[in-house]
Amino acid sequence: MKKLLSTCLFLCLSLAYTFGQSAHKHSADHSCCTNPYQAPTAFAMLTHDKQFVSGHASPLPYVHVSAVGKMITFSTPDGKTGRAYELKPAKKSNKYLFVFQEWWGLNDHIKKEAESYFNDLGEVNVLALDLYDGKVATNAEEAVKLVQAVDPQRAEAIINGAREYAGKKAEIANIGWCFGGGWSLQSAIINGKQTVGCVMFYGMPEKNVARLKMLNSDVLGFFAGREKNINPEVVKEFETNMKAAGKKIRTRIYDAEHAFANPSNPNYHQKFAAETHRLAASYLRDRFDLKEQFNLKNN
Repeated sequence: MKKLLSTCLFLCLSLAYTFGQSAHKHSADHSCCTNPYQAPTAFAMLTHDKQFVSGHASPLPYVHVSAVGKMITFSTPDGKTGRAYELKPAKKSNKYLFVFQEWWGLNDHIKKEAESYFNDLGEVNVLALDLYDGKVATNAEEAVKLVQAVDPQRAEAIINGAREYAGKKAEIANIGWCFGGGWSLQSAIINGKQTVGCVMFYGMPEKNVARLKMLNSDVLGFFAGREKNINPEVVKEFETNMKAAGKKIRTRIYDAEHAFANPSNPNYHQKFAAETHRLAASYLRDRFDLKEQFNLKNN
């Protein structure tokens, strides 16, 4: 009798396990097809790659001092508060540049980059968004934990809150590096018809063609040819997907490693950093209609 009961119990557990595995697989497949955060999730997976992590040396010490920039807060649609480093021109403007941090967080290096573009553009508000809600990493181990802890829905709420802060008539362009390169593209998608431009530095591309169709602008992308993960093959696939979505993309792949535009990284390449900054500023001036015609081939 005990043997019979044991056999029945085993069969029941086996059936339950099989059903559970099938349901889990179906759920995972469904999630894969409907998940709007595939690209941010893919970037987070890179934190399990030792080579990728080891390529990010701790940023050099730097304290940014500004007579213009300041930290602000704004409401987000999830009932919380968002943070950003804001730079406003003397003359009121409805043009906004959203700046997205590297995986370190909104540190002083990003504030410096934000102010540099603010000075280049002149008539544009700049908001460097804090997707880590006040947390900043000083080494790769801390950065890995922060990237893995990011809730994409919270990040999207911060972007939506920033757009509401800018106003319904705001024209928004986006720029970001590394972790922020991918979120620059996501922000361009999220901000819909208010988006006028997108610049991404070696960020994770969006593969979902349906999401790319939501873009209201073209994309300018700078990538590292020596990079193992977001490599030239990934860039080529991105270009193919953008074409399938009916969107324009212009890319340049440099003979450099990831983070070549970051002066606090050992992979920093001064010439390429200066060139990409100039090209990005030219592109943004054109997209904001600041009297400059951008042509990547002629720059």
